[in-house]
Amino acid sequence: MNLTVDTEFDLNHLWHPYTSTTHPLPCYPVVAAEGCELILEDGRRLIDGMASWWCAIHGYNVPELNQAIIEQTERMAHVMFGGITHAPAVELGKRLVRATPEPLNKVFLADSGSVSVEVALKMAIQYWRGRGKPGKSRLAAFRNGYHGDTLGAMSVCDPVNGMHSLFADVLPKSLFLDTPPAGFDTPVDPDRLAELDRRLAEHADELAGVIVEPVVQGAGGMRIYNPAWLAELRRLCDKHELLLIFDEIATGFGRTGKLFALEHAAVVPDILSLGKAITGGTMTLAATLATDEVAEGVCASEAGVFMHGPTFMGNPLACAVACASFDKLMEMDWQSAVTRLESQLKEELTPLADLDSVADVRVLGAIGVMEMTEPVDVGRAQKALVEAGVWIRPFGKLVYIMPPFVMNAEELSRLTGAMRMLAESAAAGRL
Repeated sequence: MNLTVDTEFDLNHLWHPYTSTTHPLPCYPVVAAEGCELILEDGRRLIDGMASWWCAIHGYNVPELNQAIIEQTERMAHVMFGGITHAPAVELGKRLVRATPEPLNKVFLADSGSVSVEVALKMAIQYWRGRGKPGKSRLAAFRNGYHGDTLGAMSVCDPVNGMHSLFADVLPKSLFLDTPPAGFDTPVDPDRLAELDRRLAEHADELAGVIVEPVVQGAGGMRIYNPAWLAELRRLCDKHELLLIFDEIATGFGRTGKLFALEHAAVVPDILSLGKAITGGTMTLAATLATDEVAEGVCASEAGVFMHGPTFMGNPLACAVACASFDKLMEMDWQSAVTRLESQLKEELTPLADLDSVADVRVLGAIGVMEMTEPVDVGRAQKALVEAGVWIRPFGKLVYIMPPFVMNAEELSRLTGAMRMLAESAAAGRL
């Protein structure tokens, strides 16, 4: 294969995410990646602050992950999962069941984060059919949330400020709840809790469940809130006979300082969606875990089976490298690594809140967010960041990073320094 990137063809034919084809943003040709760096065609190296949208927790070109793919390729790259099983899927299932709390014992292996959310929503709806309550077919979600780009997932994303308001007329009508107030240590407001209780009670007969991103809301606003809300939500879902769904696609596998964000509140959902970092950023894979109770309800419905089955479900290559990634995570002192990153992010980003161009700075685990007072011009900002030798992809008012866990202090300082440069340029009217 020709490794030279035909950027002209790319410009005229390839459609990039959240990008106009009539007024496309520049795309930077990457020819290789190693460690925490992306290597451009012209030889420049960019420190990757995005971990390829949260997933490359071990960095790039990791020998153990490469070897897992090579060895599995020599056996079989793919077989259908209908009526067939194989060791990589079984071994990954074992790891996921051991790593998550009881009673999340059933594992559905999907092929992307959005699909794992679709699976979770369908499980909730089919569960209530199996329990003789087909009217419970609507979902509740929190404002400022983001759960993916497919139709079902879009229906539980923020309906106003989210990325999918264009499709509001054709999406299922979810019930949207007020988001918990920002701040990891912000106390639970009794009045807001009472209002949440009232709204869930009012719609309990039509709701199948509530979906939430635990502790950190991702692309809907990069908001961090008190884990105590999760405990209250668990209590209210039990009270009103609702299934509780956690979307940990972005927060799973150590990103928030816990292996899974649910551990911050010691709360177990009925359904759990995982993705992104599950393969260490090598291949697309996701998983939806459910309790035995949910599985029994789903299979008690008129279909007798769960009505979903992606072609690449349980892909052996992806499962094999996911096992290798999980083992590598468990073998390293990832908690110390994330704590070190969090400490440095707080030290270097917190002072930026004093700049006139910055509305807020927030940090949790290996997540650092700088919210600007005005929307960022992505094209100009991206150019300035690449010239500074880093890869950070802003959106809206948010400039955020989620570095690989293996990033060293010097590399992280390059990223936070570039964020300061961006903020100072905006304050001076140069951006």
